[in-house]
Amino acid sequence: MIVWTIANQKGGVGKTTSTISLGGLLADRGHRVLLVDTDPHASLSYYFGIESEDLELSVYDLFVQVSTKEQIMQSLCPTQYKNIDILPATMGLATLDRSLGAKGGMGLVLKKAIAQLEGEYDFVLMDCPPILGVLMVNALAASHRIIVPVQTEFLALKGLDRMMKTLDIMQGEQQEPFTYTIVPTMFDKRTKASLLAYRKLQEIYGDTVWQGVIPIDTNFRNASLAQKVPSDFMASSRGVFAYRNLLDYLISQEQKKVEP
Repeated sequence: MIVWTIANQKGGVGKTTSTISLGGLLADRGHRVLLVDTDPHASLSYYFGIESEDLELSVYDLFVQVSTKEQIMQSLCPTQYKNIDILPATMGLATLDRSLGAKGGMGLVLKKAIAQLEGEYDFVLMDCPPILGVLMVNALAASHRIIVPVQTEFLALKGLDRMMKTLDIMQGEQQEPFTYTIVPTMFDKRTKASLLAYRKLQEIYGDTVWQGVIPIDTNFRNASLAQKVPSDFMASSRGVFAYRNLLDYLISQEQKKVEP
C-alpha cells in the first residue's frame, strides 16, 4: 500500500484538485484508492457529495479515541466510483490543535490508523489543510511521498519556501528522509509570469521538480460542479492529460524504490 500526501502551506494551489485527479486516474487503472480528507473545510468530502456535518464518524474520531480496524472501516464513505472510498473530514478537526496540540504522541495517529488498512487499498492519498498543525504533521509522517503542488506565480513560490522549511524541521524526527515531488500547477503558457516562475522553480529546487506542468483548465471547475473525477468528466482534456503524465512519473519513481 502506497501513501501519498498532497500538501502545501499556501492555499489555492491545487491540492484538492491534485488529490482527486490522481485518485481518479489510479481508480481508472483498477487500483483500490482511499482518499483521506484532513482539511476542516472538507472540500474533498463535499466534492463527492458527502455532507460532513451529517456524519457519525470521520477523521476526527481517529484523534479522540483509539480506533480498531473495524471502527476505521466504519468511518469510510463510498463514492459513485467502485474503486474510490473517502475517509471524510468534519469541522471538528479545526479544534484539534487547541485540544491535542500539546499532547504527546499525537503525530503518528494517521500513520497507525492507515497501517491497519494494509491489504484493503493499493493507494492512500491524503489532502492537507494549508496550515502547519497536528493534521499536516500527521499526514506528512504517514506518507511515502509528499506531493507539493505549487502555482506558477511568484507569491506561491514564497509559500513553497515555508513548506520546504517545515519539511527540514520535521526531517529531524523522521527515521527515513522525506521523499517529495514539487508539481507546477495552474500554468498559463500565455503569460510571462508563469514561464518565469516555472524556470525559477527548476533553478531553486532542481530534480525535485516534476518536469511537466499542470495547465489552467476550466474542465477542473466543471468536473467539480458535476461531482465527477476529471478523468470521468472529460478524459481527453489537457488537464487530465497532464495529470496522467504526472501519475506515470510518480509510479515510475515508486518502482525505482523497490528495484534491487
